[in-house]
Amino acid sequence: MKRENVFDVLQKDIMEANLSEDEKNKILKNIMNLKDQKVNIMITGATGCGKSSTINALFDTEVAKVGVGVDPETMEIEKYELDNLILWDTPGLGDGKEADKRHAKNIIKKLTEVDENGNALIDLVLVILDGSTKDFGTSYELINNIIIPNLGEERKNRILVAINQADMAMKGRNWDYKKNEPKQQLVDFLEEKVGSVENRIYEATGIKIEPIYYCAGYKEEGGEQCRPYNLTKLLYYIVKSTPSEKRVLYANNVNQDAEMWKDDDKKIDYSGETRNSILSSIAEGAAIGADIGGAIGGIFGGAGEAIGRGIGTIIGGVGGFICGLFR
Repeated sequence: MKRENVFDVLQKDIMEANLSEDEKNKILKNIMNLKDQKVNIMITGATGCGKSSTINALFDTEVAKVGVGVDPETMEIEKYELDNLILWDTPGLGDGKEADKRHAKNIIKKLTEVDENGNALIDLVLVILDGSTKDFGTSYELINNIIIPNLGEERKNRILVAINQADMAMKGRNWDYKKNEPKQQLVDFLEEKVGSVENRIYEATGIKIEPIYYCAGYKEEGGEQCRPYNLTKLLYYIVKSTPSEKRVLYANNVNQDAEMWKDDDKKIDYSGETRNSILSSIAEGAAIGADIGGAIGGIFGGAGEAIGRGIGTIIGGVGGFICGLFR
């Protein structure tokens, strides 16, 4: 069954709204500009950190077009295209000095690449650390000496560090497998690890980064899929770190299996905040050159009138589409 597309829903809402043809055309043009955006995410980390399982958990990669860069020097970086969401999966570091030099060169080349408008091609770098190990030496080398120095002036806004396999951080101890969450002793251990990573990066680069911990989930051979933990939090940080005008592009591509989004630390409503962020992105993009209180309000209801004051109640097909994510 083909999944519904957010831009098709938006177009239908606009055409059915009680607006003049001129207002509809203005808003449609703005929505098409949003549709033409591309978001590029680089996913990197040491060998065995769980890049593939993270990609598969977050996104509907079964429909991805898989390819590689045309430049032979970057052939080892895999490219996944999900509509206008493009994932760059880099080889893991830690397999040998010569291989690591080659991979580092390819990563730097991709990080310094620009799009047709002269802007950095890569919007966000997601660095995944393996929470089951104490040795983050390779990861610190990658973050401090390869990635951050090549992110440009906006580097603090273009990198996200996430510690995967949180359930194995104490060799599997203190994880409540029935509830699929860490016990307090493990929470304290993970928070300490997050703080240590944050401090090490800051001391080396002067850049303040707020790492998070999560589990991508896994599937034993012939067994059942284990539910992820804090995947909602990871997606929330990814969306929050993405330029506002590009956030709508996630709506078509997040994993639609509700089981994947059930368990998190509940510090905030990550799913709700992610939906609001996407809705706000749509409303703001649609509002360019239009009457916010009138034309936009005719489609988004209170949300259109609440731009700049937060998201209110959303009506219309697109509201239902976005609010249906993660459920």
